[in-house]
Amino acid sequence: MMNNSHTITIRVPLTLKRRGGRKLIITPGGREAKGKAETPGDPSLVKALARAFRWRGLLESGAFATIQELAAAEKINPSYISRMLRLTLLAPDMVEAILDGRQPEGVTLPGLLEGVPVGWGEQAEIFGKSPGASLTPEARQ
Repeated sequence: MMNNSHTITIRVPLTLKRRGGRKLIITPGGREAKGKAETPGDPSLVKALARAFRWRGLLESGAFATIQELAAAEKINPSYISRMLRLTLLAPDMVEAILDGRQPEGVTLPGLLEGVPVGWGEQAEIFGKSPGASLTPEARQ
């Protein structure tokens, strides 16, 4: 039997600072630590997609029976969650384009939340319009 009574503790003098609502690690030399994960996509779109798919997973798994229960737990308006859940109806290649930052210039979170056709073919037509593609209902008519 092996006895692991020896413990090694390593201390690294770091400072945490808040800048713009984010925590930064300041190294002993006074420089900001590099290592922040960057996504090429629009941060608001990427965050919205992540939330929408997380919420859909919670509903599908049975963790929450209704959107109202989920909204209460997340302390968010149920209508907002309902609108965000529409993002989970985007075609997989459209989601991938957004995550990679390859969506047409006019594709924005407000435009997506106004409504997107459920059919993936219709979505491809809209996303295919570039630059300045618009997903507003008026533009689809």
